[in-house]
Amino acid sequence: MTMRWLRVMLLSMTTAMAAHGSVTKAAFGTTPDGTAVDIYTLKSEGIEARIMTFGARVVSIKTPDRDGSMANVVLGYGSLDGYLEDKMTYFGAIVGRYGNRIAFGKFSIDGHQYQIPTNDKVNSLHGGTVGFDRLVWQGRMIADGVELTLVSKDGDQGFPGTLTAHVRYTVHHGALRIDYSVSTDKATVVNLTNHSYFNLAGDGKGTILGEELTLPADQYTPVDAGLIPTGELAPVEGTPFDFRKSTVIGARIHDDNEQLKIGGGYDHNWVLRGKNGEPKTAARVYDPGSGRVLTVTTTEPGVQFYSGNSLDGSKKFGKAQESHGRNAALCLETQHYPDSPNHPAFPTTELKPGETRHSTTTFTFTTHAK
Repeated sequence: MTMRWLRVMLLSMTTAMAAHGSVTKAAFGTTPDGTAVDIYTLKSEGIEARIMTFGARVVSIKTPDRDGSMANVVLGYGSLDGYLEDKMTYFGAIVGRYGNRIAFGKFSIDGHQYQIPTNDKVNSLHGGTVGFDRLVWQGRMIADGVELTLVSKDGDQGFPGTLTAHVRYTVHHGALRIDYSVSTDKATVVNLTNHSYFNLAGDGKGTILGEELTLPADQYTPVDAGLIPTGELAPVEGTPFDFRKSTVIGARIHDDNEQLKIGGGYDHNWVLRGKNGEPKTAARVYDPGSGRVLTVTTTEPGVQFYSGNSLDGSKKFGKAQESHGRNAALCLETQHYPDSPNHPAFPTTELKPGETRHSTTTFTFTTHAK
């Protein structure tokens, strides 16, 4: 083997590693009970994402604008203590065992009724008082990313069955991909999603009301006063919920519409076109100022568009006393429909022993010229 050939081999290996990006791990503090929390930094062409083990959370996503300037486009905190103190916003977290709402915290499987904690007035939200967002997941590096694992024991928050969840975050060519895999030893219900808040202008750069949104959905699920679906799949035609064509988010958010009044803005589930389990476009967001474009694809049947209505800046968290104002960001939570266990006509969220449910959501960042 000549030295020249060896140098060529080493150069080729280095180039291949660079093409696939890099993954690094660092300490990010400890929880009050002394559990260590780690943070993983995932880098690839056009994207840098930081993922921590507390809540399996997306801490930051940096992408370039149309001029090549990098900025973080999700809300979060500069240190672990902000996340520990903030039990309201779910910034960047994997929420579960059941993301979104279950009416009165009750559901039945095979004739047996289960009761889970009610933490959203009379309803249950995002898995109860100690959901997956409040737990430390086990992390391990994988190619282009990190795999996070959580075992939720039988009876955890009242849910039946020991559930094993694996969530993989990987980056590649301007995209952050999330792969979910769950299995159980007893019939249960499960609905995992990521709760990142996006502002394509950058964290702290105003509101998302001037950003343009497309949701390829002909129907949505109207809600009652508690934000629980009524069971109807209502047409978006002729309503402020029609985002089939790119529409400025703030254009109709203050319309005299009962559903907007209930949510204080948008906080609803859209019924996506295409089959459950097959990849489909869930949303597209464009920020005219920066030129950034976010395209969301998913195998899930629905997406919850939330316009950050409850963010009001009044509560400050962490040593730095960080806060975020109303409409500072938006969520696009790919999911099964809220309260599905109590609506037999909705796609089922029931998971049986011997089954493994897989789903994938990808956030792809590009830019658009002026």
